[in-house]
Amino acid sequence: QVQLVESGGGLVQTGGSQRLSCAASGRSVNTYRISWFRQAPGKEREFVAGITWGEGSTDYLDSVKGRFTISWDNAKNTVYLQMNSLKSEDTAVYYCAATSFWRATITSQYPYWGQGTQVTVSS
Repeated sequence: QVQLVESGGGLVQTGGSQRLSCAASGRSVNTYRISWFRQAPGKEREFVAGITWGEGSTDYLDSVKGRFTISWDNAKNTVYLQMNSLKSEDTAVYYCAATSFWRATITSQYPYWGQGTQVTVSS
């Protein structure tokens, strides 16, 4: 079992920055892939960024490349999503999720989910 707790959401202006945190705990958590997904009202949940613990490989949604950075702090078992140059279309509930599937980007491949944190980008 893996437990995930997100934090860091809130209201930010267009062009601003926000950092989300995902604290992970559980058995062998540092062997999993941790990813961030987001879900805007009326839309499906989509993959945003993922990182494979230990290996360090990362993947990003095309629309966030160059603006978002995913990283991890091994000592704290925490994965971060640094979001810069935020746009109104980044407004969503952001979830972190864990899986043992290598470089997975599909929601059904992730058995463990956090509760989500709201990010609202206003102009």
